[in-house]
Formats: sequence, C-alpha cells, structure tokens
Amino acid sequence: MRPLENPPILWDIDSDPGLAETKLIAEAWDAAGLYQVGSFIGDSWKEWNGRFRDDVRSFMKADNGTVTRIPYRLFGSPDIYGRAEREPEQSINFVTCHDGFTLNDLVSYNAKQNGGNGENNRDGADANLSWNCGIEGPSNDPTVEALRNRMVKNFVAVTLFAVGTPMLLMGDEVRRTQWGNNNGYCQDNEISWFDWSLLEKHAEIHRFVKTLIEIRHRRTETRSNNLTLNQLLGRARIECHGVKLHQPDWSNQSHSLAISASPVAADLDLYLTECLLGTASLRVTAHSRAWFATVAVLVRYVS
Repeated sequence: MRPLENPPILWDIDSDPGLAETKLIAEAWDAAGLYQVGSFIGDSWKEWNGRFRDDVRSFMKADNGTVTRIPYRLFGSPDIYGRAEREPEQSINFVTCHDGFTLNDLVSYNAKQNGGNGENNRDGADANLSWNCGIEGPSNDPTVEALRNRMVKNFVAVTLFAVGTPMLLMGDEVRRTQWGNNNGYCQDNEISWFDWSLLEKHAEIHRFVKTLIEIRHRRTETRSNNLTLNQLLGRARIECHGVKLHQPDWSNQSHSLAISASPVAADLDLYLTECLLGTASLRVTAHSRAWFATVAVLVRYVS
C-alpha cells in the first residue's frame, strides 16, 4: 500500500485560515516504516529532522564515515530541504525528544533498560547511537562525570548553533535521567517525573544552556526573516577545516571538523570546532574583525 500523494486531511490543516498563525510541526515517519523527512506535504509544516538527530549522534560517538554529513546538518540540511525554496526554519533540529533516551542517558547508557515496562525489555528502540562514556549507567567517577558533562554541552551547542529551528527535550538542561528507559510513556513515577533538585545538582549545565539560548536569540534577531535557506547559504562564506586550517579531512576515519561561516546572521560570524579524536591546531585570522571565544567545551579524547 502506497501513501496518498496529497492527503486531504493534511492539506485541510495546512490551509485552514484558523490555523494561519499556528506552528505546524510534523514527525514525518511512522511505526510502519513510512519516512517523509524532506517530502512532507504542505507549505506550512515544519519537520522534525531525524537525519540531524542520527548524524549528530553518530559523529559525537566517533563513528567512522560521519564527518561528511555534519556540515549539511549544521547549515539547515540543504541536501534535504534545499530542493524547494523553503525558509531556514524548515528543519527542526534535535538530538532527543519524548521518545528514546534523554540527553543524560544518551551519554550514560549503551543499551536500553526497559525491564520495568513489563515487556521483557522488548519495547523501545534498540539502535540509539549512544555512548556511555566508559561506564554503563550512573557513575561516581569524577572523570566519567566530567566527560558526560562535556558531551552534553557538545550536543546542546551543535543543536543551538545549527541553522534551523532548535528543539530541546524538557529536562536535558539539567541532565534529567530515565535510568536508561527509552520508552517511558507508561511510567507515571520517578522515571518520567521532573526532579527539581537537578537544578542545583547540574547548575553548570543549566547555566550553559541558558547562555547558548541567549546567543541564539542574539543571532536570530540580526538575521533577515525574508531569506530562504538557499538564499541564506548563497550569501554566506563557509569554509571547512580539519585539524589544520583550510585542510578538511573527509576520509572515513576522520573525526575532526572546524567550520567558519560569515555572515550566517548579518554581522555575526561563527567559528565552530569539533575535534573528537586527537588534537587540533587552528589559528583564526581576524580579517578586520574582533573574535571572541563565546563557548569553549573540551570534547572527549579517545586514546
């Protein structure tokens, strides 16, 4: 059975005058295997970008063959949304949502822990593209906890700096955990509740997220709202680098990427570096601009 090319109910929602000022967001896939990210019907719908989630997760856990996809995800996924003249906000960028691991659990568990759901751990996704930073589940090891904090910050920074519409899961800003349960809809208890004590426990993560949101607002306020994604990228000067300036490494084993972009947003330039393996030696040339280190996160090093 093939899906309808022009499903009337979706067009009715899309064209309803009463919904003209309503934000319409599609989760453009279903449990039966239908996947319409980039091709969802209508002119008003924005889409959860599942490719952003999967590619960013894979890159952050240092999977081979992922570095070539990251520039696309950072700049609005033009390989998905550049075929039509859509606005940059078409892509809803996220790495966690109501289904699956929380951000804390994404960096704390390699495998789901759904035994408490009553289905012998068969429910929920098995492929989570997660990495536990060396220990499965909660840890009192300060080295592991420092690494997890850095990984959480990396995910948040990429999500909030990427072109598109960022989406954060409630509680990720304070490392809310579901103790590895990635299908907690059926749990009306501590697994799904919000623990307010985490605001104090993870105050540094909370401060970091608030700072990045402030930077995001500042960038958004300086950008013209009339540009399509293609127009925005056409005006930007984007350069990719590897561990050395102007020398990007697109090989299958590459896990390092730096990107400079000007002007992504009016007078605000962006320089972003992600080095997951080894060290990078990069020097930013001013080009008549003053550069400020706004966010500095030491990403994980794998020996």
